[in-house]
Amino acid sequence: MAARTRRARLTAATLTLGVAAGGAALALGTASAQAADTTRAAAPAKPHVTVDTRGTKPLNVRMYPSEDATDAGNLKNGTVVGVDCKVRAQQVQDSTYWYKIRGKEQWITAEFTKNPSGTAPLCKDFFPAKQATQQGKAVG
Repeated sequence: MAARTRRARLTAATLTLGVAAGGAALALGTASAQAADTTRAAAPAKPHVTVDTRGTKPLNVRMYPSEDATDAGNLKNGTVVGVDCKVRAQQVQDSTYWYKIRGKEQWITAEFTKNPSGTAPLCKDFFPAKQATQQGKAVG
């Protein structure tokens, strides 16, 4: 009987420690998640734009500046996105401009963005060496 009681106490103590450790881990996880949310809420460096799909529908991200290009995902309405540059390409409703998402080879139409912060340069000015190489010119 004494052995059974000791085993029950040991099991209870182990469970208590496990629950306490789990609670601490949960608290740490919550704190780090809140810190991550704060980081995401901050606007990216300029230039950046805000997705405005005029509703709840997400904006398609494309592999090239065209509606015919492969989907690379989507962005929720209201998302603030950093951009490298812009190009004139396929017209979407009233706009012929497309923004290149910062640091990626992905594009969004300017038609469904608002509040541009900072001036996005033309991609030919942002990537001049890349343009020269594509045109067959020697880059020095």
